Amino acid sequence: MRNYHAMLARMARTTRIRIIAAAVLVAVVVGVIVGVSLGKSTSSDSTSKAATSASAATTTATGASTSAAPLPGAQNGAPPWPANGDQLADRLKAINLPALPAEGTVVHIHQHVDILFEGQRVPLAANTGIDPGGQFISPLHTHDATGIVHVESPTVRTFTLGQFFDVWGVSLSASELGGQSTGNGNVLHVWVNGLRVKGDPAKVELAAHQEIVIAYGSPAQMPKQVPSTYQFPQGV
Repeated sequence: MRNYHAMLARMARTTRIRIIAAAVLVAVVVGVIVGVSLGKSTSSDSTSKAATSASAATTTATGASTSAAPLPGAQNGAPPWPANGDQLADRLKAINLPALPAEGTVVHIHQHVDILFEGQRVPLAANTGIDPGGQFISPLHTHDATGIVHVESPTVRTFTLGQFFDVWGVSLSASELGGQSTGNGNVLHVWVNGLRVKGDPAKVELAAHQEIVIAYGSPAQMPKQVPSTYQFPQGV
């Protein structure tokens, strides 16, 4: 009988040990599951915050690129527009063009630009892109009011029509000329060598002996005939 009771006691102890062990195992498993869940939640929160920050940064960068600050000395009134040399150095810095001590000779080409504003011819101002004090010169400039643009750079690079207008401080885009916007019956048309430009005229790349016509006004004020060439002087 004593052996029988001893055996029952051992069985009871074994059962208690198994129950305790099972409880401990369950607690460990639950803890691991909770930890993993919290880790995923934290990771998800961090990822979400990172994505939100990245999105905010992208929005800011995009906003900055579409709302550039006005150029120093921007001319937003009706033409004629003067050479505007007082803030030329600041404009060149803003558009990342050099202020040269002398005209460059590596690239040396010319274009002719006609501007018509509400049916009236507007001259390109003489000495646009040239420091009034004679200390420096832009690689894009004029010497007189004939409409001839001089591209004279010490390095090989591509220049655009928009860069010349930036040097001048006169805005040019698909919908604006010198602060005057299209709409309300006004349009802006640009031709290069007699061919109508589609898209942003500021992106037109300057090449040798182009004839460029820019017309702003009502459809009735657009030119009936557009020249495709210009008779440049000898040696230009």
